[in-house]
Amino acid sequence: MGRRLLGPRVKVAIGATLVLAMVACAVLAPLLAPFDPYEQDLMARLRPPVWADRGSWAHPLGTDNFGRDLLSRLVFGSRLSILVGLVSMVLALSIGTTLGILAGYLGGRVEQVVMRFADAWQAIPEILLAIVVVAVFGGGVTVLILVLGFAGWEVYTRVAFNLGRSLRERPYVEAAIAAGAGSGYVMWRHLLPQMIPVLSVVATLQVGQLILQETALSFLGLGLPPPTATWGNILAEGRERLWVAPWIANLAGCAIILLVLGINLLGNGLRELLDPKRVGR
Repeated sequence: MGRRLLGPRVKVAIGATLVLAMVACAVLAPLLAPFDPYEQDLMARLRPPVWADRGSWAHPLGTDNFGRDLLSRLVFGSRLSILVGLVSMVLALSIGTTLGILAGYLGGRVEQVVMRFADAWQAIPEILLAIVVVAVFGGGVTVLILVLGFAGWEVYTRVAFNLGRSLRERPYVEAAIAAGAGSGYVMWRHLLPQMIPVLSVVATLQVGQLILQETALSFLGLGLPPPTATWGNILAEGRERLWVAPWIANLAGCAIILLVLGINLLGNGLRELLDPKRVGR
């Protein structure tokens, strides 16, 4: 019974629902947010959520130390967190897949250079590299996207390399080469389409990791500077008033957990559905 409830299709359905709900909130933030996320009202500071004592529907999720509506800040904060995660993933996917296909298909010296560089890059902790770069160059959106994207390319390189090395021996690839197709054409038209399902699963799982890294950098004060509405900034502000206004940190943490849980469920469900061992069941 437990396996049925946690089957891959159920994971995909639950994960997709959570992710789509979060993305919808991010896209429709100007319509869903009842207040300007940066509007201060010191007379309404540290109001609790509506379900707590002294809470009211004027601010359903309460307010922070400056009287800013927490629901509005969480909704707008989802935009930056999701944007950084998605664009960073696309950057890492583009770099890693390109290098991996080249190494896997061409082999020889190209393979040696790319894969040895990937081995060396793997020895550098991603979050440590991000902390150093952001501390030096600042925590703007562009810097965060670039550092997180360049830090995460190695995993795609290994996946694309292994797939490319396997696919180059397939009959249809050999037939294309015999017909006079160039290396670029073969990689673009024959190898890459076969890699998309597997790379999509890896990319889905990495988005959650990148969002957590962006949140961690903001929490440490190395991300987007306050008062920018990001989940990491809200979490950091809530930490300072955890005993007085615990709902600030708790609600930001719940938003992060729900989004990352949805992404992981979606990625794991897709991975299980694409597992060759399940074919024919």
